Amino acid sequence: MKFNIKNSFINQLPADFKTENNRRQVKEACYSFVSPKKTSNPKLIHVSPEVLETLGLTVEDANSEAFLNIFTGNKILENTKPYAMCYGGHQFGHWAGQLGDGRAINLFEVEHKNTNWKLQLKGAGETPYSRSADGLAVLRSSIREYLCSEAMYNLGIPTTRALSLALTGDQVLRDKLYDGNPEYEKGAIVCRVSQSFLRFGNFEILSARQDFKTLKTLVDYTINTHYSFLGKPSKDVYLKFFNEVVNRSLDMVIHWQRVGFVHGVMNTDNMSILGQTIDYGPYGWLEGYEPGWTPNTTDAQHKRYRYGAQVDVVHWNLFQLANALYPLVNEAEGFEAILANFGEQKIEHYKAMMRSKLGLQLKDEKDAVLIQELEDCLQLTETDFTIFFRLLADFENEKHSEGFQLISEAFYTPKTITEAIKTQWNLWFLSYAERLKRETISAQARKKQMNSINPKYVLRNYMAQLAIDDANKGDYGLIDELFNLLKQPYAEQPEHEKWFAKRPERARHKVGCSMLSCSS
Repeated sequence: MKFNIKNSFINQLPADFKTENNRRQVKEACYSFVSPKKTSNPKLIHVSPEVLETLGLTVEDANSEAFLNIFTGNKILENTKPYAMCYGGHQFGHWAGQLGDGRAINLFEVEHKNTNWKLQLKGAGETPYSRSADGLAVLRSSIREYLCSEAMYNLGIPTTRALSLALTGDQVLRDKLYDGNPEYEKGAIVCRVSQSFLRFGNFEILSARQDFKTLKTLVDYTINTHYSFLGKPSKDVYLKFFNEVVNRSLDMVIHWQRVGFVHGVMNTDNMSILGQTIDYGPYGWLEGYEPGWTPNTTDAQHKRYRYGAQVDVVHWNLFQLANALYPLVNEAEGFEAILANFGEQKIEHYKAMMRSKLGLQLKDEKDAVLIQELEDCLQLTETDFTIFFRLLADFENEKHSEGFQLISEAFYTPKTITEAIKTQWNLWFLSYAERLKRETISAQARKKQMNSINPKYVLRNYMAQLAIDDANKGDYGLIDELFNLLKQPYAEQPEHEKWFAKRPERARHKVGCSMLSCSS
């Protein structure tokens, strides 16, 4: 097993001058050197063949003892120096000060086919940023991250990737629901892969401390490494850099809305500087269409990170990034113009996304009304988001009176549907049929286009929980089944039809299937 090791991050950015691994405030540095905690009895559960290939590795490599030891923290490669990054962040709208990689350790960088990849272990032990935590991860949260990051990639959504999932052989004490009843769970480690794990918070902490020298060093490194096409760092390029991050972040969150993904904890320290989905904690997928739904128990009261607010939260988070970058430019106008443009673009991008879900290629000024009326209908009774849009692809405008029956399988409680609800739906289908008449593509072509936008299969929380339950018993077959199912989320896959189904009623209030904590 050979890696083309690079050390650009640690070679070009300032390190914490202290090397002991104790909790502390880390000043004038972007990271601290730290070694993963050795695991007692590691066992590899699953490896992503696609990510292996991306890194220039083979299945034979993945089966080796060296692979197991490296990606469970038991061996440090020669000429590498693992580290944890320093960052801060706004959590639930409030500045939290220094946070940092509390349970993530960056192993090294690999260059393959002219692309640089950072490899990071999540759950590999304590760092100076762990605060009062142990830096470890449990099997349930690791399964959720491993499956979801790869599922998101195959949905066409910008995301970090996952190389491997492994047991550590150690027990980890966790208070799953924060209710004062901690229990021991199986420890696990996920190896995450991305071109960068930099977050908005990496820049925020330096600006908040008025460490503008290190801030400039980090921003220049980020531009030269990830945004070199913008030109050499300068005031003008700093604004171009911010604009690029804005555009990528908008693209990412519109994708979330498209597939019904709810991140659950959109703090600024969970926002990638590359516009990727990062940190799969208490995420969830819409079952019934509910704009006010959040999967995060911590957010249950105020629902700051609910599905319907995600685009606006990204906007708010970008304001915080603008504030962090401001000292390098010392002029507000450029940032303000970019943020104002986001405000306009988020509306247009959302409409464009919804048009694509409805199979509409032409723009019509009345589409906003059609979309709003649909969203109103979806909330009349609990209606499965994924199933509704997948079934809608079979709609024929000549048979608009059959529309309600066509999508009836998406309803969770069909017995509660009144004539008034049915009438409102029929009126919408009539409007939709009239709108489709103005399109130029055939019904068959429209169905194909809609089915490439609206997935048939997503990682519903109850599905992940079934895999977790089996894994806790030592059976990892369902992890592999779901992993392969979610490689082709837009394909029919008739052999997996059982997963194209509404959440079972038994899972409505089950722990892990509806609401989850940040420890998830």
